[in-house]
Amino acid sequence: MINFDNMTTEQQNPNTLNLDQMSYQEALMVMNEEDMRVALAIKEVLPQIELAIQQIVAAFEVGARLIYIGAGTSGRLGILDAAECPPTFGTPKEMVVGLIAGGEDALIDAIEGAEDSREMGKDDLKKIQLTSKDVVVGLAASGRTPYVIGGLEYANQIGAETVAIACNEHSEVGKIANIAIEVVTGPEVVTGSTRLKAGSAQKMVLNMLSTLSMVGIGKVYRNLMVDVQRTNEKLEIRSENIVMTATDVSRSVAKEQLKKSKGNVKLAITMILLDCDLETAEHKLKVANGHIRKTLN
Repeated sequence: MINFDNMTTEQQNPNTLNLDQMSYQEALMVMNEEDMRVALAIKEVLPQIELAIQQIVAAFEVGARLIYIGAGTSGRLGILDAAECPPTFGTPKEMVVGLIAGGEDALIDAIEGAEDSREMGKDDLKKIQLTSKDVVVGLAASGRTPYVIGGLEYANQIGAETVAIACNEHSEVGKIANIAIEVVTGPEVVTGSTRLKAGSAQKMVLNMLSTLSMVGIGKVYRNLMVDVQRTNEKLEIRSENIVMTATDVSRSVAKEQLKKSKGNVKLAITMILLDCDLETAEHKLKVANGHIRKTLN
């Protein structure tokens, strides 16, 4: 029997007891006010998020991975964040991995019972050959999902760094992980529907973890995504704009340097800023571990 007594995510929200009688305008105002609480709740756990980012950067620097594991909405959010890293930051798809209870089918359809298996969480990490150098982030709004617990326990056993993201205090996943990020978002507008505030909170924390970890390994110069992949017309234009913004050159020059760098935005910027050829830019970036700013010192 699951004890919901200490789970604020499962309690009734006093502000929406008459939700079914509210006008759309009234309901929207309440939802908006509740959503405003999410960012404030995250502010309370910024120190823990910073610790997690430090561990993720350290893992990336030795060629290890960031692995999200979750069920339902939490799992889908992890997969979404992982899927957005390659086009945004030019990472190989295996660098940030998302796992969901029930596998890929669970992205669209609920796989009944999958989240209740600790063994499945362990097995899914074994399948991707988890190592002690990787970082595993367990996502569970309730903080008690067996699939996530099993995954975190296995990660601890082999010595991987573990992080838990939950939306209840004193969560089970938080007790298991080395770093507990517990964003207390309170009762949902619709009781127990953690795809709402809890889902928003998890998405915002994931944004912080992946974005600032990528900044930490040189995937951003100033506030520009300098490892963006030019996979469509929009991104080709964005690449030109990034080069122009970073170096104050014209579009024609940006296009010329991108052609010389074979479409590599970071190399094009480095070539312009250092007034050097491609080979020199490649060497400078290698010495600087991919950080443009460090090549300028």
